[in-house]
Amino acid sequence: MSEQLPVTINTSGFTIKKRNLPVLLATAMRPHQWVKNLFIFAPLLFGRKLTELPAVGAAAAAFGVFCLLSSSLYIFNDWLDADEDRAHPEKQKRPISSGELSVFAALSFAGVLAAAAFMSAWWVGAGFAAVVGLYFVLILAYCLSFKRFIVLDCIVIAVGFVLRVVGGAEAVGVVPTHWLIACAFLLALFLAFSKRRQELLKLSNNAVEHRKVLGQYSVAFLEQANIIVIGAAIVSYALYTVAPETVARFGTDALIYGTVFVVYGMLRYLALINNPENGGNPSKMLLTDRPLLIALAAWSLYNAIIIYKVSLFSLGVFSFGGY
Repeated sequence: MSEQLPVTINTSGFTIKKRNLPVLLATAMRPHQWVKNLFIFAPLLFGRKLTELPAVGAAAAAFGVFCLLSSSLYIFNDWLDADEDRAHPEKQKRPISSGELSVFAALSFAGVLAAAAFMSAWWVGAGFAAVVGLYFVLILAYCLSFKRFIVLDCIVIAVGFVLRVVGGAEAVGVVPTHWLIACAFLLALFLAFSKRRQELLKLSNNAVEHRKVLGQYSVAFLEQANIIVIGAAIVSYALYTVAPETVARFGTDALIYGTVFVVYGMLRYLALINNPENGGNPSKMLLTDRPLLIALAAWSLYNAIIIYKVSLFSLGVFSFGGY
């Protein structure tokens, strides 16, 4: 019962309020990071499946699977990095690194989450389950090894985002285009490099104590890499919107005009991370920055109107002809 009492403790120079077990487990799952799994819905939108309820349900189920699995891997990684996280001003407050959550309880819960994710993935479909298995192996390898190698660490993170897109495509039964995969990869790589840059700026001389790979990076290199990646991402997206197969699929080249939202969103994010206090956490920044949220909503709405306008008109949503 003592574990349920709200008491204040002090660890490594910071003060935290002890939380009960359910709250600790929920916090360890990092639900704010689930926004990354929205990549799963890209094939639903661009595959013209948004008006099909079974496909929407399958995409939602796929989203839930990746939320469970990614949370289990976050907990596992927090256990591996507990000592290093104690050198970080924010991560030292995580349940495992702060000492509030026992390793046994954390890893047991992670195992339950992973088991639930795999069982649910098989229910969605064999192809989707295979992608989920590949994602699990990849991120597990990242936790154990790849995160220690310069550039490779960010590439592996970006590939994880690509697997989300491929998984979403498998769930709804569409084939993602090479352009869509390239855009997802470049966007995720931009976010990963940005986060490394912010960690270097915020942690300064203590960066290596928190994450050893940061000793191999420099702010100048990451800024140059971001210029290359952000340019490539915007150009790739623009080329995707006017590619012959895209125009043939949607019967229009008007998607190109939605590139303005992509340019604004990426440049807005780039401007925000110039302030080290913003932390460079894409999930938290997206959830807290109103202009970014508006840009994402506007981009989604614009694409939905362009892609589904024929179906919407036929249903009488945008005309009086259906009345």
